[in-house]
Amino acid sequence: MKNVKVPDLWLLVLIVGLPQLSETIYTPALPDIAHSLLTSDSMVEYTLTIYLLGFALGTLFWGKLSDKYGRKPSLIAGLLIYVLGCIGCFYSGTISYLMMSRLIQAFGGSTGSVLGQAICRDSFNGPERGKVFSVIGSALSFSPAVGPIVGGLIDQAFGWSAIFICLICLGLATLATVMFRLPETYVPTVFSLDTIKKTFLSMINDKKVLAFGFLVAACNGIGFSYYAEGSFYLINILGLSPALYGSSFILLALAGMIGGYISKTLHDFNMLSFDILTKGNKVVFFGALLFLIGTLVFYNLHLAPLFFICLTLASMSVIMTGIGIMIPNILSLALEGYRGAIGTASSLFGFYYYLLISLFTLIMGLLHNNTLFPMPVYFLGIALSMIFTCRFLEGNRILSDLR
Repeated sequence: MKNVKVPDLWLLVLIVGLPQLSETIYTPALPDIAHSLLTSDSMVEYTLTIYLLGFALGTLFWGKLSDKYGRKPSLIAGLLIYVLGCIGCFYSGTISYLMMSRLIQAFGGSTGSVLGQAICRDSFNGPERGKVFSVIGSALSFSPAVGPIVGGLIDQAFGWSAIFICLICLGLATLATVMFRLPETYVPTVFSLDTIKKTFLSMINDKKVLAFGFLVAACNGIGFSYYAEGSFYLINILGLSPALYGSSFILLALAGMIGGYISKTLHDFNMLSFDILTKGNKVVFFGALLFLIGTLVFYNLHLAPLFFICLTLASMSVIMTGIGIMIPNILSLALEGYRGAIGTASSLFGFYYYLLISLFTLIMGLLHNNTLFPMPVYFLGIALSMIFTCRFLEGNRILSDLR
């Protein structure tokens, strides 16, 4: 560990943040895309689901590849595929072509997520790693939240396809930076299918890993379901423009960063990661409960759309603060016992939770009915499942080795 050259933290943030930004930057344009490509709202929402599915497939692939060839070459290859996917999105003339291009884009982009985390685990250890993951967690919260801000402005000024020109440029800039600035943090080992099999069998029988994967998926399931449904919720139903809708994500970005800062501060006071995680879980539940109760009350009082907009943004800010507290601690704890094959473990873990995230967003699309209620009801249900999962972890003393 001492012989590993530590990469720049800002570069890790860039690597992890780009694929997260790509997931949501086009969400303010979803109504425009549906109109332009002559397809339904639900079909356009599923372009986010297909992106997450491609992400899951990519995480399964890149981690294993990086254990054989190293982190840096695998990251470069993934970014090249990502840029090709962005080019395909730009030229999409049908919803089918857009979905295929989003799948390619996600498959390549996923290398940033899985290998960014693997590089952190290669380079940092103990409390220092928890602090680094808190910064990375802020990026994970900030980048998808800032995406709609940029995307809304671009869509309103230049049209939805211009969003993908922006992503092409960002992808090429990240690729160049990785080539010239990123040190190799992992010494490739003999590639063994037996190692993959053993790691896989160990993880699927590891209740801690399965529970933490569900928590990651649930946190992101709320976030990405909001990115998919929120554009129709706030633009079509409540009347916001794409630019204003995108600008509203400033609040969510700040909330996620505040959550990451709270997590880092609690680490500075030597609070255990799982204890920080459970506090964040309670914040998420409170925000989801506020969202549903407020929606019911405002609906029965026949209040104007402005009240619903304020309620939605306030509730989601609370939820995103809680998620910002939870995510870095989940990621820091989840794979503690797999350092010998961390690339493979990271890819299997990412595959698992991204499959679940895609399922969460698929369900949100199925629940879409152009009313105000599916989203808050669904979010409270997810928050409740997270509470039960944390109690399961603690009640079964699964975390005793991490305390």
